[in-house]
Amino acid sequence: MKPFLAAVTAAGSGLLGASLASRPGSRRFHVLTASVAATWLAGAQAAGPVTRGRRDVVQPVVAGAGAFGVFYGCALVARHIPPLRRAITGVLDHAHRGPKASVAATALLTGAAEEVFFRGALYDAAGARTSTAVYVVSTVATRNPALVLASAVMGTLFAWQRGRSGGVQAPVLTHVVWSALMLAFMPRLFPPEPLGTPGPHPPG
Repeated sequence: MKPFLAAVTAAGSGLLGASLASRPGSRRFHVLTASVAATWLAGAQAAGPVTRGRRDVVQPVVAGAGAFGVFYGCALVARHIPPLRRAITGVLDHAHRGPKASVAATALLTGAAEEVFFRGALYDAAGARTSTAVYVVSTVATRNPALVLASAVMGTLFAWQRGRSGGVQAPVLTHVVWSALMLAFMPRLFPPEPLGTPGPHPPG
């Protein structure tokens, strides 16, 4: 991997970890999340032109909805497994306690920006396997096993779509649809912990 792309990955990963470690609903969370998206987009732009690929909308949207269905089914099981329940609840606390519109906007923007960088610039430079592996490693900065597992599954799907379609449009659409559905329905399965309850993230 080129040193420049490695530096962008390190910076974005650090900001990602800091954003999810911040207090849910805080201004710090939104600023850091926006900074993550800006880092991925700026890094991709500086690396060169990003290929859009085939303009197929139906398949990516169906894939995003299908992926959500699989994750929803897994969540029905995970909520009965305390470590996974705590990990997922820790992430969804940001949706429970923050302004819904703002949380949704930052999550969808960050998801799209991830695709532009990881399935755009990094994919072009390092290929499917390496870009997916780096994507998973970058998520380790969140220290959340549920997010790391999700990144491995979805990163593989996004890379396959990038190769199939020849550009980033398909994985961007799939990521946005999947994220939107996850934000709309997952919080109902994982109600917020009472304030003051220890969670997986340090206060920030």
